[in-house]
Amino acid sequence: MKIFLQNFGCKVNAIETDSLAALMTSDGWSITADAAQADAIVLNSCTVTASGDHRMKTALRRLRRLNPRAAIVLTGCYVQAFPEEAAALPEADLLIGTKERIQLPALLASFLQQHNRLCSVHPYGKTDAFEILPVGTDPAHTRAFLKIQDGCNRFCTYCIIPYARGRCRSLPAAVLTAQARKLAGRGYREIVLCGINLACYDADGLDIADAVRLCRDAGFPRVRLGSLEPDFLTDAVLGKLSACPAFCPQFHISLQSGCDRTLQAMGRHYASDDYRLLLQRIRQLFPDAAVTTDIMVGFPGETEADFAQSLAFAEEMAFSSMHIFRYSRRPGTPADRRPDQIPEHVKKLRADRLSEIAGNLRAAHLRTRIGCMEEVLFEREKQPYFHNGHTRSGLTVRVPKEADAPSLRGEIRNVQITAAEAEGLAGLLL
Repeated sequence: MKIFLQNFGCKVNAIETDSLAALMTSDGWSITADAAQADAIVLNSCTVTASGDHRMKTALRRLRRLNPRAAIVLTGCYVQAFPEEAAALPEADLLIGTKERIQLPALLASFLQQHNRLCSVHPYGKTDAFEILPVGTDPAHTRAFLKIQDGCNRFCTYCIIPYARGRCRSLPAAVLTAQARKLAGRGYREIVLCGINLACYDADGLDIADAVRLCRDAGFPRVRLGSLEPDFLTDAVLGKLSACPAFCPQFHISLQSGCDRTLQAMGRHYASDDYRLLLQRIRQLFPDAAVTTDIMVGFPGETEADFAQSLAFAEEMAFSSMHIFRYSRRPGTPADRRPDQIPEHVKKLRADRLSEIAGNLRAAHLRTRIGCMEEVLFEREKQPYFHNGHTRSGLTVRVPKEADAPSLRGEIRNVQITAAEAEGLAGLLL
C-alpha cells in the first residue's frame, strides 16, 4: 500500500508530516511521491491565514480529481480549529485534528475496510499531555529537526493557533533524550529544536536551555533553536545557553511590532523596552550572535506614526534578517472583528519600506563577518564549483570546489570569510 503526504505551513507542521510518514512506514505502508499512484493521501493543513486555507482546499480538490480512488486524510490545524468547516469538504474521507494522530494507521485501516467517512476531532483540555510521535527524517536535510513543544497560552488577538494547538505542553525529557540519540545515530551533526511556543518548554523541571544540553549529551556538536517568544528568555536561561558550547547563537525572536500601542492591541506580553533590554543582554553574552525576527505591518488601527515607530525600532535593533509579512485577517480572532482594517495597498507600501531597511541591515551584518573564521556545516552542493553550508549563527557560506573534489556534505569545517555577497558569505577552507 502506498501513501502520499503533502504538508502546508510552518516548520512544526513539516516535522509532524515527517513523523506521520515514519508512523505509516512502521505500519507497513510505503511512501510515494506520485499522488496519482497512492492508495491513501494525507494533507497536513495550516490555518494561520485564510489564504492558507484556500491553498489547502485547492490542493484537496486537485488531488481528488487526480486520484478518485484514494482515501484522503485531512489533518492538522485547520481541521482542529474549524471542524465543522472541514467536515463540509466532500473530498476528505477521514478528518483528524492535531490530537491523537498516533491513531492514523488504525483509523485509515478502518476506513479502507468499511468506507465510512469519519471525523475524529477532539477538543483540547488544560491537562492534555504532549503527543509523542516517532521521529521522522527528510534525507534532503543535513540537519535534524525535533519538535519538543506544542501549544500556546498567549491568545494574541490576531492568532488562531491556541484554538488549533491547545495549551502549552512539552516532550518529556527522557523521550527527548531518546529521540535525539536516535537522530544523532543517523549521522546528523546539528539538531534544530522546534515548537509552537518553544521558549516555554517546561518538562520534568527543565527549561529550554536544559533541552539544548540534553541534545549535546545525546551526541550533537551543534544545537539550534527555532523561533522564540521574547518574554521566556530570562537571564537564567540565557546564562545556561552561553555555558553550553554546542549551542548555536542564532536567535529568531518574534517582535511583530516596535510600537507599544500596536503591541498592546496585539495582546503581546512585552513592550519595546523589554525587547531592547533582551537584545542588549543577548549581545553581551553572545557577541557573534545573529538576531532575526518576524515583523507584521498593517495590523488593524496601525497609523503612519505607529508604523514609523516600528520601523525606527527595527532599524535600531540591527536585525541580521527580518521576516516581514502583512497582517492577514483570520476569522475567529478578535483582530478580524475590528472596524479599522488597513487597506492592502497601504500594507504593501509599509512592507516595501521595511524590506528596504531589512536588506540594508542584512548587508551590514554580513560585512561584519569578513575576515572572521567561521565553523561551517556543509550541505548539498547547489552549484558545480562551490561547497555550500551554514555557520553556527545560521549564515549561508560558499567556498570554492574543485571539479573532481568529493562533497563535504555533513562535515563541519573551519572557513575564513573573505567576502559578503547578496545571498550570504564567501570564504576559503582552512
